[in-house]
Amino acid sequence: MSDRDAAFEAYFAARSDAMRGTAYLLCGDWHRAEDLVQTTFTKLYLAWRRIQRHEAMDAYTRQTLVRTFISERRRGWFRNESVGEPSAELVAPPTGLPEERLVLLEALAKVPPKQRAVLVLRYWEDASIEQAAALLGVSEGTIKSQAARGLQTLRGLLDQERVR
Repeated sequence: MSDRDAAFEAYFAARSDAMRGTAYLLCGDWHRAEDLVQTTFTKLYLAWRRIQRHEAMDAYTRQTLVRTFISERRRGWFRNESVGEPSAELVAPPTGLPEERLVLLEALAKVPPKQRAVLVLRYWEDASIEQAAALLGVSEGTIKSQAARGLQTLRGLLDQERVR
């Protein structure tokens, strides 16, 4: 095994679970999250030799993941299949009541993809406005407006759920 492959393998082992969690928050389906992570790491492997700053690898990988998600959403719903309910062992550790977490994840899945990407980056990945803008290749103002709209959409969806 070459040094390149060993370095990539170590990075994949260390970061794939975290990226899978981010991918799940983006798409709301564990199977699709696996596909997104696989596609992301395939792209990363192809670019591995050209990457100069390995200390910025997480940001590059996260950017590739989010852009892959948004790109796949543009292709249309007919290309994505839902396979079923997520496996119990793949569900992230609970914080708060399980029912509240499920309602929040269901509502997040209904937020438009670009707004959802901003919400995940800002509030799950704890990226700053500047970092999120750089990752998505948009202005800081776009991040602020997409975050505000995304939170407004999410609040509206959660309010609708409370009425039920």
